[in-house]
Amino acid sequence: MEAVAYQQPFNAAQLFVLKTFATARSEQERDELTSLYLNYIQQKMDVATDKWWQENNMTDEKLEEMLSGHHRMSRK
Repeated sequence: MEAVAYQQPFNAAQLFVLKTFATARSEQERDELTSLYLNYIQQKMDVATDKWWQENNMTDEKLEEMLSGHHRMSRK
């Protein structure tokens, strides 16, 4: 018996992105839309990162410690 992949329909946000990109009439317009979308995603990531940084009382020193420290736990 063959496995059948179930395809869920696109949600409203996905349809909006597809329709928006479908309006691009040239590679330049597509690149502009891509740039807008990536800037939006970057902005959301920046907000989430800033929130995490503040909630965890992060400092440059703490970050450096995290990056240079040994964090693996031994198996006992």
